[in-house]
Amino acid sequence: MANLGSRGTTRVDTAPADLPSGTQCIQRAVAVLRILATARETGLGLTAISKHSELTRPTTHRILSILIAEGLVEQRPGTRRYVVGKQIAFLAMSRRTRDPLLDIVNPHLRAAVGEIGDAGFLTLRVGLDTVCVARQLGTFPIQVLAWDVGDRRPLGVSIAGIAILSGMQADTVSGVLAKNRSRFSHYGVSVEAISQEIAIARAKGFAARASSLTPGAGAVSVLIRSPGGAAHAALTITPISRRLSPKRTEEIVTRLRMSAEAIELELRKATASRTTRP
Repeated sequence: MANLGSRGTTRVDTAPADLPSGTQCIQRAVAVLRILATARETGLGLTAISKHSELTRPTTHRILSILIAEGLVEQRPGTRRYVVGKQIAFLAMSRRTRDPLLDIVNPHLRAAVGEIGDAGFLTLRVGLDTVCVARQLGTFPIQVLAWDVGDRRPLGVSIAGIAILSGMQADTVSGVLAKNRSRFSHYGVSVEAISQEIAIARAKGFAARASSLTPGAGAVSVLIRSPGGAAHAALTITPISRRLSPKRTEEIVTRLRMSAEAIELELRKATASRTTRP
């Protein structure tokens, strides 16, 4: 089975200069971890991390040294590139509660992809980023593997990010775009272009691109809201561009909306069940 895919790194803003030094150091360390999380197993060198974090090389090196000492970052002996450390995974094991969204979404994602035939994804909003948390392959011979599970991008870069932002209040959107502005240039997009896409998605009730970040591929994405009504996640289908006619886009949107509504209903029921337990 053929596939198409893409990958990229990211930039993050540093902490404001007027914050206390301790708080600023923590925020900078977390920013470095987010950068490395985006790079995944490929990792990044010191110069790249310094550039993406907008920190000096000495400051970046000091932060990395501390994170390495704590097991949160590792450096590959051969390439000298830095990657997220195994200690992160061990720390995550302490969180025994699984997000109910994944268990609820997976059957709906499989069913939708089975009918549509193209690859499908579940993407969550995590702060200023989107993270792919589930992927399902379809039956069409060419599958667009736009994301791997765990891939992270600035909120607003991917079509899933556009769908999520379209469900947020205007002032919240403005804040997210302002904080991510310096990161967008790496992906060749601007705040103005993203704002226009958000406005179109808000008017239509879905987000779509005839040409996505992956060459030769399109994308259609529908918002999923949390039980409290917040823009929480998105379901996305990524056909090759020649399969994404206006009629087919409508068919995909209809199917994704059906899945999103069912998922939101199950999420509300799960939340109500947890709150009423003795």
